[in-house]
Amino acid sequence: MISTIASFINAAIIQGIPLLFGATGEIITEKTGNLNLGIPGIMYVGGISGIIAGYLYEHSTETPVPLLCILITLAASLFGSALLSFIYAFLTQTLKANQNVTGLALTTFGVGIGNFFGGSLLKLFNESGSISLISTGLAYKTSLPFADKLGLFGRTFLSFGFLAYTAVLIALVSSYVLNRTRTGLNLRAIGENPATADAAGINVNRYKYLATIIGGMIAGLGGLYFVMDYTAGAWTNNGFGDRGWLAIAIVIFALWKPKSAIWSSFIFGGLYIICVYIPGLSSSSKELIKMLPYVVTILVLVFISAKKKKEHQPPQSLGLSYFREDR
Repeated sequence: MISTIASFINAAIIQGIPLLFGATGEIITEKTGNLNLGIPGIMYVGGISGIIAGYLYEHSTETPVPLLCILITLAASLFGSALLSFIYAFLTQTLKANQNVTGLALTTFGVGIGNFFGGSLLKLFNESGSISLISTGLAYKTSLPFADKLGLFGRTFLSFGFLAYTAVLIALVSSYVLNRTRTGLNLRAIGENPATADAAGINVNRYKYLATIIGGMIAGLGGLYFVMDYTAGAWTNNGFGDRGWLAIAIVIFALWKPKSAIWSSFIFGGLYIICVYIPGLSSSSKELIKMLPYVVTILVLVFISAKKKKEHQPPQSLGLSYFREDR
């Protein structure tokens, strides 16, 4: 019984890590008033960018160096995610395009890019089969050397690759920056009232650009984690499922707080796979259970709407373009 519970907790954390990356990135973005619904597409691009870079590197040498496998794929993933995030920022901030439409378009574009290269990369090099980056996958899945020596605790909580701990660290640092620094204060001020922030001398456009791009890069790491750690360097078209949308749902569930996003992501990760640990379920029952994260999010929305507490509400300018001439 205990081993089953430990196995479930371990699996929930694994499922929650990509959600945590996506949620943390979206929280940073939304704190400035930008509602980036392109997060699912950005996660796809972050994953496929790492796959392409890893594939090119592994096939350029007979003995891939683990450190280079990580650095090359990490850089490619961050670049791809930043590029797609920049496109969103340019369209919504410079051209004042509708944020909802732009985000949804980027999600469709990002998923399409991922599936296109995921399905045709091997064909471009006259190879057959499916993409599998063995060396890169092993490098990402390397766990702490002392994890096995700590028994059940080590296998449950310390058997992850470095990106899992990076996700938690980024969330904690983001929480500190948003709540304890001048930069975070400026970000939150822009999200609440960009006109007032502008009048106070804060460069609204610059902050929105930076928050959107940095948030997108963090979200892209969720895609990289999924393909390099979770699937050990393998790519499957549409393999991400609805994880990108779950990350956006976690933002609401966590009340726009990066610290809360940590445990929220693990809860959602557990709800995502709990049907596997319940014996005797029919396929229809499993699909109903998979709806739980979204049902919980709706209940949280109803709760915070009823309470109407300021600290539980989204930024006031969320989803709205800022026109300086209207100030």
